[in-house]
Amino acid sequence: MNAGVLTISDKGSRGEREDTSGPVVCDILKSMGAVIDKYEIIPDEQEVIKSKLIQYADDLRLDLIVTTGGTGVAPRDLTPDATKDVIDRELPGMAEAMRMESFKITPHSVISRGVAGIRGRTLIINLPGSPKAASENLITIIKAIPHAVSKIKGDPADCAE
Repeated sequence: MNAGVLTISDKGSRGEREDTSGPVVCDILKSMGAVIDKYEIIPDEQEVIKSKLIQYADDLRLDLIVTTGGTGVAPRDLTPDATKDVIDRELPGMAEAMRMESFKITPHSVISRGVAGIRGRTLIINLPGSPKAASENLITIIKAIPHAVSKIKGDPADCAE
């Protein structure tokens, strides 16, 4: 599985803050056997986010794109909006599972607006921006990712475990 990781951070993209979430996400994805083909830090700009998601899915043909950051309710938290603009189909179960598990840790999880969805043959998942929350959320759904990617790519096998 080839993957891309996008950290969405104004300060990170300007070099004013070290990105700690992106590397954590990369490490978790590598532990499940994914190859990280692309990793970037970009600003919280809806058009920039959309452009990168389209590039990663359509041009680079990545199997998986994971974003970290910009999923909350602050005025510049636009990652879910950009993601919804580019996906063909939403996968609400992934986002619901992440929020449900996170709620066991913090009541603030209910203000996460992260989404998961499909663009063409690419799975796109939004994670929160903190390394702890990004890790916890990704681990919640990690077992479903390979199966989802396989099905998105057209695997005709039955889904029974």
